[in-house]
Amino acid sequence: MDENINIDEASCEMIKKAAEEGVEIVFDRAAKMKPCPIGAVGQCCKNCMMGPCRLAGKDAEEKHGVCGASLGVIAARNLMRMIAAGTSCHGDHGRDMAFTLLAAAKGEAPGYEVKDVKKLHKVAGWLDIKTEGREKNEIGIDVANACINMFSQQTGELAYIKKAPKKRQELWRKLGIAQRGIDREVVELMNRTNIGMDQDIDNLVMQGFRCALANGWGGSMISSDIQDILFGTPTPIRGKVNLGVLKEDYVNIVVHGHEPTLSEMIAVVSMDPEIIKYAESKGAKGVNLSGICCTANEVLMRHGIPSAGNFLQQELAVLTGAVEAMIVDVQCIMSSLPKVAECYHSKIITTNRKAKITGATYMEFDEHNAVESAKEIIKMAIDNYPNRGKVNIPHIKTQDMVVGFTDETITYMLGGTYRGSYRPLNDAIISGRIRGVVGIVGCNNPKVATDDVHVALAKELIKNDVLIVVTGCSGITNAKAGLLVPEAKDLAGPGLREICETVGIPPVLHAGSCVDNSRILIACTHMVEEGGLGDDISDLPVVGVAPGWMSEKAISIGHYTIASGLLTIFGVAFPVTGSKEMSDMVFNKYADLVGGKFAFEEDPIKIAELCLKHIDEKRKLLGIDKAQERVLYDMEKRRELEA
Repeated sequence: MDENINIDEASCEMIKKAAEEGVEIVFDRAAKMKPCPIGAVGQCCKNCMMGPCRLAGKDAEEKHGVCGASLGVIAARNLMRMIAAGTSCHGDHGRDMAFTLLAAAKGEAPGYEVKDVKKLHKVAGWLDIKTEGREKNEIGIDVANACINMFSQQTGELAYIKKAPKKRQELWRKLGIAQRGIDREVVELMNRTNIGMDQDIDNLVMQGFRCALANGWGGSMISSDIQDILFGTPTPIRGKVNLGVLKEDYVNIVVHGHEPTLSEMIAVVSMDPEIIKYAESKGAKGVNLSGICCTANEVLMRHGIPSAGNFLQQELAVLTGAVEAMIVDVQCIMSSLPKVAECYHSKIITTNRKAKITGATYMEFDEHNAVESAKEIIKMAIDNYPNRGKVNIPHIKTQDMVVGFTDETITYMLGGTYRGSYRPLNDAIISGRIRGVVGIVGCNNPKVATDDVHVALAKELIKNDVLIVVTGCSGITNAKAGLLVPEAKDLAGPGLREICETVGIPPVLHAGSCVDNSRILIACTHMVEEGGLGDDISDLPVVGVAPGWMSEKAISIGHYTIASGLLTIFGVAFPVTGSKEMSDMVFNKYADLVGGKFAFEEDPIKIAELCLKHIDEKRKLLGIDKAQERVLYDMEKRRELEA
């Protein structure tokens, strides 16, 4: 095994076990695979059967596809299709959540209810829905219908555009990229990339931004809001992470995917005395629930349920021989899971009609009959407990973490119930104690040393007084490295360390799953509204980074982050680097259009250098590039102050 393949000891132990037992896993397939060098850089078009056309070689820029499309147009179309696919994933997630809220508010989904009335009223305000004197379910029905309508809306603007800073809204309108309906933007972008359609790169890019904005300030934001309404807005909570959270003498159930509708109910039902008694009847001490990927983040930050790992640990969890069932819903689920499970006793249970896997057991989860559906699924896992073979759970110590730093949490922690404000954060940035903020998000990828790019980047940045916000698999990755606990402040620079000690937070803040990147957008908006850091998101000393991305969702997220005004750095590879024209567009011209742009760098330390350079440039433009000394006023100077 390549020693540099993974920096996580528990994962390395399982990778070695897979090799010894002859079980092929993702790292083996990645080592054997020779990715197409032409497609990887955007030089291949397969959008019609006159091709596929490959425009490679030293003269690639002069070549054209059979239809006459230039390399730049081909690369642009490929990138735009990735935006459309990524937006559709988060959009469909948001739509499902909206329908669940509607069913719950109507009393048609026993087991679900409006838990966070305050968040319900807040969202209703954004949607211009009256709340005074109305019962929560009545408001919930209106909020759900308003959100559902945002998917099919054909004209006008999405209501959520109002959440962005006013200057940013004006720019979107001026450029003609203010999002209309979520589905409309996806369909139009797919239409424009078809054979014989839009062949102007600038025009394609603008619709790409519009589609991505329908994700960040649409589908993803709807998902986060409704999940908070139904399951409660997360607050800081302690949890544990890594494969060691599995228990040898318990029925181990792992939930994996992205939609918390299923995992939330599995979490509730797994604690039912009836279920625990049933597990004991099979010889187990009880049921032990853990999560993988973004589902892990959802149940972790609301219930403290431990995380077994990130995207690249899903097969490794099965390799322990201790997992009775891995219950999956949608997104980031490897097709290999049933094949790996054949070597052990584990059952892979798919639950969503949109994401069936050949070889897995399909048990459809019905939100309208959620409790009984969850019980049936859990009982199947319990029935599998006696079929266990040899168990090999890594004995590496699990890592503690503190998660659940939402926008509401940060506001409360910085000012309390009645004086909640982003003022202390802005002041810390203005004074230089916090140099800037970086969001490290996205997946991990076997093309690079797993976890290392995320952890090395985070450590380098906090050392330089940069506050980190993490979501998705990056959150789990940094948690395994011990960066999501207050004690990690000792790795931070003096300014950031002081803030962490004062507020009582880790230097790396966990904000949720990948749809919760929208929470970062809202936080940026509050920073602008608080004052002192410019009048648009593009003025902030803030950077977004996806150092180990692999999904089309990441391309959509990157584009809505850029369209919101931020520099966004991708690692691993970037799918337009084979075209000089499109490279110039994404790495340079994007900034002229929307204030944000992409950068591409594989080395985590060099990524950190790019972040620091950009942050310092923004600080200079804001006039806060020089450290400001504290001045203690005596009474005479206080009297001189104007009221």
